[in-house]
Amino acid sequence: MTRKEVKVPSSRLSRASKFSGLLAKVATNVAYNGTKQLFSGNKPSVSDLVLTPSNLQKLTNELAAMRGAAMKLGQLLSMDAGELIPPELSHILAKLRDNAHAMPHKQLVTVLRDAWGDNWVDNFAYFNLKPFACASIGQVHIANDDSGKKLAIKLQYPGVSNAIKSDVDNLGRILKLSGLIPKQVDLNTLLEKTAEQLINEANYQLEASYIETFSDKLDKTQFALPNVSPLSTQTILVMSFTEGMPIEQASTLPEEIRNHIVKSLFSLFFVELFELKLMQTDPNFANYVFNNETQTIGLLDFGATREILPTISNGYLSLFTALSNQDSTQIEDAARTIGFFKQDIDTTYLEQILALFDIASMPLRFDGEYNFATCTIATQLRTQSVTINKRKDQWHTPPVDALFIHRKIAGLYLIAKRLNAKVNVKQLFAKYAKEAK
Repeated sequence: MTRKEVKVPSSRLSRASKFSGLLAKVATNVAYNGTKQLFSGNKPSVSDLVLTPSNLQKLTNELAAMRGAAMKLGQLLSMDAGELIPPELSHILAKLRDNAHAMPHKQLVTVLRDAWGDNWVDNFAYFNLKPFACASIGQVHIANDDSGKKLAIKLQYPGVSNAIKSDVDNLGRILKLSGLIPKQVDLNTLLEKTAEQLINEANYQLEASYIETFSDKLDKTQFALPNVSPLSTQTILVMSFTEGMPIEQASTLPEEIRNHIVKSLFSLFFVELFELKLMQTDPNFANYVFNNETQTIGLLDFGATREILPTISNGYLSLFTALSNQDSTQIEDAARTIGFFKQDIDTTYLEQILALFDIASMPLRFDGEYNFATCTIATQLRTQSVTINKRKDQWHTPPVDALFIHRKIAGLYLIAKRLNAKVNVKQLFAKYAKEAK
């Protein structure tokens, strides 16, 4: 696939200028369309004026061109904050997940020279200048070292690390301008915590340390992880290439193998949350491969790894135990401890939130192999969310850790459904439930 090449704006000034231009375009369209509708006898809301196809397309195009935190935050919003943003905006932002552009050749070579000098190519027997993959913070290239060993090299886009805070602040300004986020939602805290996570994600030396930790702790008969090369820097990650088929292609394999893959991924989730207290929170399909020859799952990307506080880990242990046992009183107590509810939450609204937990925990509550092929959890959650969305006066900012944990769960459900797997999730959790007693 030939990717469109678009230069990444690398200075804070150029990135801020991009945002200012975007704000000006949106504001101009809002004023023009607002005046036009007023003369027609209509009284449109600000959000209606912001959410025009033209404005949404401009937003998507600009974020895709800028990459970095701007694009990453758009991706996170589209996946994690469905209850906070309208479906129209979510649909447009979802395009950001598959719309990353490549750096132009000249900018790419500059990045390589800045890292390893003019003779950078001497480090490799072969280096493919066409990217193997492009994402929000960096792009991946295939290379070979002098011994012929295949490498995956993740190059960070220039300037994105230093501009994360300002990018997030500027995107926050656009969200506030839209009037889409209710006052009850602490948007500033959400943006601040997201910026912290993205700063960590842009630190490739930190990612390398996470790879080492997971390599030491995980069963190598189940999981394959890359080895990190000494050539790596804070903005370039040089790793051994992990062989395998894209995880979604495993849907053509026999049922026993498909079930094994999904069972292993759910087991890994519980290990991350309750044992390691360290979780790779991005369950994107592209972050997994399956090697049918070795029967191992390749884990490719640890940039979105997040340390889980013991209080959060213990809170989810109590919550999952209560959900597994279908103990409504304990479910409410555990959810309050984690921070899902305000103290003065309305009784009816509380029941609606607890109904969401009930839907989302179906695999955990099911006594036997849960058939993800017929799973309708996502549809049921969307239906229930419509009811909740009508009670904006009761909206409450969820714990940031919870957003990332739920993102991982939702991603695992998608993988399980794509592979038509059957897994006894309740049984996998059983040993942790015993420890909670």
